[in-house]
Amino acid sequence: MGMRSYLFLLLSLLGLSVSVTAQQIHQKPNIVIIYMDDLGFGDVSAYGQGKLQTPNIDRIAQNGILFENGYATSATCTPSRYSLLTGLYPWRNQKAQVLSGDAPLLIDPEPINLPKLLKQAGYRTGVVGKWHLGLGNGQVDWNSNIGPGPNEIGFDDAYIMAATNDRVPNVYVDNGKVEGLNANDPLYTSYKTNFEGEPTGKENPELLKVKYSHGHDGSINNGVSRIGFQKGGKSAQWVDEDMSDLFLEKSIAFIKKVQDRPFFLYYALHQPHVPRVPHKRFVGQSGMGPRGDAILEADWCIGQFLDYLEEAGLHKNTLIIFSSDNGPVLDDGYFDQAAEQLGDHTPWGPYRGGKYSLFEAGTHVPFLVSWPGTVEPGVSEALVSQVDLLASLATLVKVQNPETDSIDILEALMGRSEQGRESLIIEAVGHRTAMRKGDYVLIPPHNGPKKITWGVDMETGFSKALQLYHLPSDPGQQNNLAPSQAAKAQELWAEYKRLIDED
Repeated sequence: MGMRSYLFLLLSLLGLSVSVTAQQIHQKPNIVIIYMDDLGFGDVSAYGQGKLQTPNIDRIAQNGILFENGYATSATCTPSRYSLLTGLYPWRNQKAQVLSGDAPLLIDPEPINLPKLLKQAGYRTGVVGKWHLGLGNGQVDWNSNIGPGPNEIGFDDAYIMAATNDRVPNVYVDNGKVEGLNANDPLYTSYKTNFEGEPTGKENPELLKVKYSHGHDGSINNGVSRIGFQKGGKSAQWVDEDMSDLFLEKSIAFIKKVQDRPFFLYYALHQPHVPRVPHKRFVGQSGMGPRGDAILEADWCIGQFLDYLEEAGLHKNTLIIFSSDNGPVLDDGYFDQAAEQLGDHTPWGPYRGGKYSLFEAGTHVPFLVSWPGTVEPGVSEALVSQVDLLASLATLVKVQNPETDSIDILEALMGRSEQGRESLIIEAVGHRTAMRKGDYVLIPPHNGPKKITWGVDMETGFSKALQLYHLPSDPGQQNNLAPSQAAKAQELWAEYKRLIDED
C-alpha cells in the first residue's frame, strides 16, 4: 500500500475528512531538472530572440521565472553536467572535459553531490536520458554489470544512453545493465581501431541515411555513423527516431513509481545534439531542417511531461528547473543543413559565439524556474548559474550545505530577490576561463586558435589580448573596452585571479 493510500485509510478510520491532496502529503516539493543539449538562448521563444516557437518550454516560463542572466559553467557538455551534479567548477578537475564513450566515471562517488544530498532529505532520485559522465573504472565490460555509474553516486533509478548519441556504444543502460543485450551477441567497443568486418561511415558511405561532415565516420547504427567503433550487441542498439519518446516514457514511469513521496528527476534530453534524427512526426515541422525539428520534438515531449504532472495533481508541488548544458552549434559533425535552413532564426540570441566558445553564447543559456503557487511568474535579471543548484536546493530541503563552489541563491531562484551571484567563472574548450561580474565580462589572454580547428564553424574567443565587454550595451561583444577602460579591466583582472586561485 502506498503512503497516500495508507494516509487516506488512517484518516477514514479516525472519522476525519479524506480531502488530503498530494500537495498536503508532500511537505517538500518534488524537484525536476529538465536539461537540454546544445540549446541556445535564442532557441526558446519565450526569450523573444529567434523565430522558432517552443510553446511548451514557454509554459515553464509563463508559470515561473525567466532568467535573463542564466549560465551553464562550460561551453561543452560533460563539464557542465559535472558542475550541475557536483556543485564544482569543472576547471578544477582536469578530467572534466568532453569524454569518450568508454571513459570511466568522472564523478567521485564519495563526496556529497546533488542526488546524494536529496536522498538525505528523503527523496527518491532518478535520471533519464543523456549521461556523458563516464561509466565504470576505465575498462567497461558492456556485457556484465556496469559500475560505478549513476546508481553509485546517488540515483535510485537510472535509465541512460551509455555515452552520447554520436558516440559508441549506441545502447541504453538500465540501472547498470545494457538493455536488450543478447548473451549470444556480446557488445565490444574501441576508440582506437575498428573491428574486422564492421562497416564504417568512412568506408561504407552508401549505408548512411545521415552523412557525416567531420569526425563522425566510425561504426554505423541505424544508418548513422558515429565516433568510435563497436561490434555486436545488435539487439540492444537504439533507433534514434524512437529515443525521445522512450526517454519521455521512462521519465513518467519513474514518477508514477515514486510519486507518493518527494522525488528528484534529472530529465536529460538529447536534443538538439547531433545526430539530429527526430521521429517522423516532426520531420519538416520547423522549416529549419533536422535541428529545428529536433527542438520541436523535445518541446512536444516537455509538453507531454508537464501534462502528466498536472493530470497527476503534482504540478503545484513540483519545482521545475529548465536549462541547457551549453550554447548552440550548427554543423557539429553531420550534413543536416542546420546552417543552410536556419533562415532568420538566431539560436544564439543577441550574443556572440556558441558551443565550445568563450564568447557569451557558449554559456549564456535559457534558464527557467517554475513552481506554481509558490514562485510568482516574472522576469529576473539576477545572475544565476547551474553550479549553484546544489547549495540552493540544500537550503530548500533543509540539509547541510556542503563546501563546494556552489553558493546559495535560493532567494533569486524563487523570485524573492534580484541578487544572485556577484561573479561567475565560465569556461570553453580546454578549461580556458573567463569571468562575468555585474554587467561586465572579462576574457583573459589565452593561447589558442581563433576558430575551432576540427571543422566546426565557431569562434573560440581566444586572444593574446585582454578583453573586456559591457554586456547591456554590447551583447554581441564587438567593442573591447580593455584599452579604453584600463582601470576597470585591471580591477576585474585582479578579481578573476583571486577567484581562480581560491582552493
